[in-house]
Amino acid sequence: MTKITFQTMDGTRYELEASDGTTAMENAVRNDVPGIEAECGGACACATCHVYVDEAWREKVGEPEAMEEDMLDFAYEPQPNSRLSCQIKVRPNLDGLLLHVPERQG
Repeated sequence: MTKITFQTMDGTRYELEASDGTTAMENAVRNDVPGIEAECGGACACATCHVYVDEAWREKVGEPEAMEEDMLDFAYEPQPNSRLSCQIKVRPNLDGLLLHVPERQG
């Protein structure tokens, strides 16, 4: 299991144990992390699972692919470290990953 932490704008942390091969979004929804709406269910067809990848993790998580970049245009206040959590696959080298939930979704 890989540990992932979602931190909301008020500083509340949700530390999750995630199975490798799942997505960060699936784990957030399964554990009722507030602010992750995931309206499209992980199809990369909305921007309601938008997160900010903590700077210390950006390189390991990687950059978004073209389709995800297009969807991030619809996210609330996208930043250079913005990702859709439905596109972040859980893998062992992400153990300890910190994702910040934006104030609201787009």
